[in-house]
Amino acid sequence: MKETLRYLAGIAGPSGYGSKSTAEQVADNCSCWVDPHHLTAIITGATSGIGAETARVLARRGVRVVIPARDLKKAVELKEGILKENPNAEIILSEIDLSSLASVKRFCAEFLALGQPLNILINNAGIFSQNLEFSEDKIEMTFATNYLGHYLLTELLLEKMIETAEQTGIQGRIINLSSVIHSWVKRDCFCFSQMLNPKKYNGTRAYAQSKLANILHAKEITRQLKAKNAKVTINAVHPGIVKTGIIRAHKGFITDSLFFIASKLLKSTSQGASTSCYVALSPQAEGISGKYFADCNESSCSALASDESEAQRLWRQTRALIHRRLQHQTPS
Repeated sequence: MKETLRYLAGIAGPSGYGSKSTAEQVADNCSCWVDPHHLTAIITGATSGIGAETARVLARRGVRVVIPARDLKKAVELKEGILKENPNAEIILSEIDLSSLASVKRFCAEFLALGQPLNILINNAGIFSQNLEFSEDKIEMTFATNYLGHYLLTELLLEKMIETAEQTGIQGRIINLSSVIHSWVKRDCFCFSQMLNPKKYNGTRAYAQSKLANILHAKEITRQLKAKNAKVTINAVHPGIVKTGIIRAHKGFITDSLFFIASKLLKSTSQGASTSCYVALSPQAEGISGKYFADCNESSCSALASDESEAQRLWRQTRALIHRRLQHQTPS
């Protein structure tokens, strides 16, 4: 109850920010742990919503922003808008379909060939589908896009991030977008094979499972990075319930009759992007890894999301699946 009142009132937490803080406020007030002009960030899902606002705000702060996008026309429009506001911004566009393992692999090869450093990776893209759909790899679309694509993206770019951190002394930061509804997932419903090919599909459940997987991914990669003594962190963030296209797709999640009332509690896009910007730029987040953030403050996730053995199991199952699928693909 106390947390709900804090959210509604926008009361700031220990970080100095709260539910009403905007991405611009966070970025402008962050005496960043390093000159942003020395930073390169990749942001997925940046052609609309929270991702677009995150890209705009980071570019405004001087960060070189790489935007992999499925819809390059939208990406060009976003770039033009950012450059109109900030002519000195450096924006790099590339093509990706996060639901396709081959496309993710191709994007990573193209990015690595540029020879650019990589300081920040924001795994922001997410979809919600009411109907059961499958990716070209024959995997349920929500799980493929929200989790598997980002898993592979992180795996293929992690060494570059570790290398950049070693060469520059600047800590690398990975941010996985999650959601508070990860806590709706019960242990007996979190079955890897069922998430890949569900017998009884429910869109909200699939979305929640993918967001739980993103937290577990952050937990396990944190363990691996600490074992390597790598100067890279990874955290999960809940942006809040934001007025974006995903919310409009949640017909079963927020019914039409409740939407008007619920909309009064929704965050603006800029408020929704604030936590990603905080974890990406704030000196207060330095050295923090494997945590779950909401409203620009560390928060509690579910017991299942905190289960290290579950995180390791999911990581092993995912790695085996992806490597098996990639081995069977014919080189293009």
